Amino acid sequence: MGVEAPKLSSIIQRMDLSALALSTGVVALAEMGDKTQLLSLMLAARYPKQALAIIGGIFIATIANHACAALLGHWLTTFMSPDLVKWILGLSFLGIGLWLLVPDHIDDAGGSKVADKAFQVFMLTVGLFFLAEMGDKTQIATIALGAKYPDVFAVTVGTTLGMMLANAPAVWVGQKFTQRMPIKWVHAVAAVTFIAIGVATLIWA
Repeated sequence: MGVEAPKLSSIIQRMDLSALALSTGVVALAEMGDKTQLLSLMLAARYPKQALAIIGGIFIATIANHACAALLGHWLTTFMSPDLVKWILGLSFLGIGLWLLVPDHIDDAGGSKVADKAFQVFMLTVGLFFLAEMGDKTQIATIALGAKYPDVFAVTVGTTLGMMLANAPAVWVGQKFTQRMPIKWVHAVAAVTFIAIGVATLIWA
């Protein structure tokens, strides 16, 4: 334990704060009204006594999914030319920005027969969230951010924090959360952010 603590402290001290801040902000905005946030609301409504289990499941699923996505993005840069990476990144960010303007929907998994117990709800949340994130805009954004920034740890922490900022309140306050948030405005801000990053990457990267 005495050896591991300084290593973690060193990693945190060297963390790219710009990558952390951007990853947190854009993913939190992108997640507003996304199908995984709708999934959070659905789970909270179905299991109102298991908020902590649901939030814990979201956290574990997001860490696993986004760590893999960030590593994939970083790995792709090791065998691609800088010019190719620039164009792929720029077009990816532009595509994500446009994708954010399309509303998300999820199918009601009404056939689920899981008992209202913390561990079962936790495992259900981990499985559903991990699968729901596959190919989702926030996962694609994490891959792009992992390719843009060499600090995979900062990207993973940032995108996970962004997911939790968007989903934890959704679990706690249920449907009232999205009813009070101007989802279209939030998506518009996120879309403009991604498009601006895409344009900047194509012009100045």
